[in-house]
Amino acid sequence: MITLFHSPRSRSTRIVALLKELDALDAVRIEVVTIPRMDGSGGRDPRNPHPDGKVPLLDHDGVLVWESSAIIQHLAELFPASGLGIPVGDPQRGPYLSWLAWYAGVVEPVLTLKALGLEHPALGRTFRTEAEVLARLTDAVRDRPFLLGDRFTAADLLLHSPYAWFGKPGLPEIDAWVDRCMDRPGARFAADFDARHAAV
Repeated sequence: MITLFHSPRSRSTRIVALLKELDALDAVRIEVVTIPRMDGSGGRDPRNPHPDGKVPLLDHDGVLVWESSAIIQHLAELFPASGLGIPVGDPQRGPYLSWLAWYAGVVEPVLTLKALGLEHPALGRTFRTEAEVLARLTDAVRDRPFLLGDRFTAADLLLHSPYAWFGKPGLPEIDAWVDRCMDRPGARFAADFDARHAAV
């Protein structure tokens, strides 16, 4: 039994999109739960076993997997037929894993600090600046449709997600890449799923 604990219009929306892309919706049960929201609404759901009461959380036969990067890698390897993951031995495995880790270690902190209006030279040296993040992404998709070339992978699904949620940065290369990712079946399915379950 595999269960995704999901709250609509949250970071776990991208995992719902991933399940569609992996053709894994029949194999993974989606448990819709509440979470505390930034506006003070919602609340911790006793059905959600996440140690912090957050989403996404994956329960795979009683083993918990948390954090989007880990869940995405786990699911992509569990359902390899989709081709969204990069297997061991493939020369693109290193860049693929690096993009997943870069999201968690750099992109999310940088965008969070920006949203909070916090700036300090040490933060920029530690995590990079938003300008450096955007430059890196621009270079990656300047001459190809996706991060690893012609192939859409789970790395694209993860990395484009904050720009799908908060808005594109207004840079042609990145905006076009985000549009390509948002036009995928997974993104469309997840948006519809969340619209149907938004009251939770």
